[in-house]
Amino acid sequence: MTKQRKMGFFVLTALVIGNMMGSGIFMLPRQMAEVASPLATLLAWIFTGAGVLMIALVFGNLAVKRPDLTSGAQSHAYAFFNRPKAKQMAGFIAVWSYWVANWAGNVSLITSFAGYLSVFFPILNSRDSFVEIGGFTITEGQALTFAVCTVLLWGIAFIISKGVSGAGKINFVATVAKVGGFFLFIIIAVFSFQSAKMGAFYHPVYDSSGLKEGLLSQVNSAAIVTLWAFIGIESALMFSGRAKSGKTVQAATITGLVVAVMLYSLISILALGLIPKEKLIGSASPLADALNSVIGSGGSAVMAILALICLFGSAIGWVMMSAEAPYQAAKKGIFLPFLSKVNKNGTPIRSLVLTCLASQFFICSTLSGDIAVAYDFVVKVSTLAFLIQYFISPIFQLKLVFSGSTYENSKPIKRIVDGVVAILALGYSLWIMKSGTENLTIFLLSAGLFLMGFLLYPLMKKQTVLPKD
Repeated sequence: MTKQRKMGFFVLTALVIGNMMGSGIFMLPRQMAEVASPLATLLAWIFTGAGVLMIALVFGNLAVKRPDLTSGAQSHAYAFFNRPKAKQMAGFIAVWSYWVANWAGNVSLITSFAGYLSVFFPILNSRDSFVEIGGFTITEGQALTFAVCTVLLWGIAFIISKGVSGAGKINFVATVAKVGGFFLFIIIAVFSFQSAKMGAFYHPVYDSSGLKEGLLSQVNSAAIVTLWAFIGIESALMFSGRAKSGKTVQAATITGLVVAVMLYSLISILALGLIPKEKLIGSASPLADALNSVIGSGGSAVMAILALICLFGSAIGWVMMSAEAPYQAAKKGIFLPFLSKVNKNGTPIRSLVLTCLASQFFICSTLSGDIAVAYDFVVKVSTLAFLIQYFISPIFQLKLVFSGSTYENSKPIKRIVDGVVAILALGYSLWIMKSGTENLTIFLLSAGLFLMGFLLYPLMKKQTVLPKD
């Protein structure tokens, strides 16, 4: 039997960067301009970068300390408990929370795709009435966006159902386009930056109800947006079973984070000096519009094409991961055995179909607002749902620290440092969760999706088999 080739540092680092830089990089400038001044934006990046660094350090440390746990936070939740029944429930809830977070996350990529498609088809932003149902008006733009997103979602499902080889080639092209687009934007932005367009470095921001938000409130609002940019930081950990070593996972996670912070902060700040804030806030394709204001429609078209290729590839990757998580859990006996079914191409077809059906629900948000509004909604729901994953691993690390397990041959200072890092990572997650409660509707929907797992667990437990220790 041929020995499986292990993934090295550069492959894992590219995986981390590629998965993090999906829809966020293309929509961040608009979101940040809407909720925060340049000063608050900078502070949000600093706090988020530091907080996510703590989470990355936790992920990296656990990859070294427990290389046997190869499924990320799901395996950390499973290993936290000693009793088989508790293990199964914890593993189930962890998989469930990751799965539901991906439902909304997938749609953020797809709605971003529709946003950049509007560069070539402005009718996607049309506000002309299409149909009225009981006083509820659906515009032409909303109806067409819904149709585009639906076709794209199920088109991706069809591609994945044919196997992963074709999807892998598309992802490669998307990665090349992504890197090219970032460098193009940064180079042009540096030479075209006008501080006058940025306005005051600090200024108050007004929310939808007209209430004035100070610096702290702006940072809190921006924190949820900036965290979304780092969803995917766990990518190397999720593939730790295929990595050369735990230290490789650790190095790739931290390196990927550093590169992402640099690119994100540069792009979100530079965009403010290319296009007036008011125009940036209303944009469905902020990077393309920013380049359009500097070099004309040619630059806008190039950026839009690069964004479309990138977002299409990223959407394929995330839908694949969304289907893979419950499938792998089902094979291990901690999720529905029903989802362990694969088709003749080796694709977890049942998990894929259910994932897309659930994501279709969030696509309905495009019918209640424009593309930008729909994107903001699904991003915030998904971010809060993903936070469950970022709670689990720091708590598991604290258990190892307090119990001394895996620290038998380590110096005392190592144990203390790991404990402090875990506490800081947990504190950061709690801060983001508190910030998320400011929008009650989004918080309740995120919490409801998570709590639904506890309601479904007894039903699913009857069909699952307890895993053997």
